[in-house]
Amino acid sequence: MKPFFAFLVALLITPLMGDIAQAQSYRIKPGDVVRVEVLEDSSINRNALVLPDGQISLPLAGTVRAGGRTVDQVRADIASKLAPNFANAPTVFVALSNLAPGTAGTGVAAPATDTIYVLGEVAKPGVVELERGTTVLQALAAVGGFSKFAATKRIQLRRVEKNRERIYNINYDDILMGKTSIGTTMLTAGDVIIVPQRKLFE
Repeated sequence: MKPFFAFLVALLITPLMGDIAQAQSYRIKPGDVVRVEVLEDSSINRNALVLPDGQISLPLAGTVRAGGRTVDQVRADIASKLAPNFANAPTVFVALSNLAPGTAGTGVAAPATDTIYVLGEVAKPGVVELERGTTVLQALAAVGGFSKFAATKRIQLRRVEKNRERIYNINYDDILMGKTSIGTTMLTAGDVIIVPQRKLFE
């Protein structure tokens, strides 16, 4: 049974790995739409259409060449052009939002949903499948909001980037008062949201 089980697992995983590799190596082309997120400044966040000359335009970064490049190459270029405008290197996320008409059938397509993990003091903790582009606030709403024991000032978003985990602290009260825009941050597959339990006098 063990050889058969191993064969079955390989049969299921191999196509998925192929899709991931293909998406990572996909070269952006005119007509595609890329989603750009900058954690430190949500005013830059937008869906950018790749123009016929292969360029996209972003506030503070100006014109960036996307055509013929991978998503990661575009992300690195945007981060480099934005860097002089921030005290510390900005956190930039880039993803394919829509493919140009006629791209269907090439085997490259953005997933319709992302798997997100929500732990702790929410109504429905666990693994959730959310539509691609879902924000932190939308994800919290999707799991039914907080329990009465939630420490809403100490929420964490944990994300693995290049084999290294990064932790972003989220204060829900600050979001409500308009002090931060982190609630509009788009989630990516594998993100983990942790809502800890409130302490006795918190």
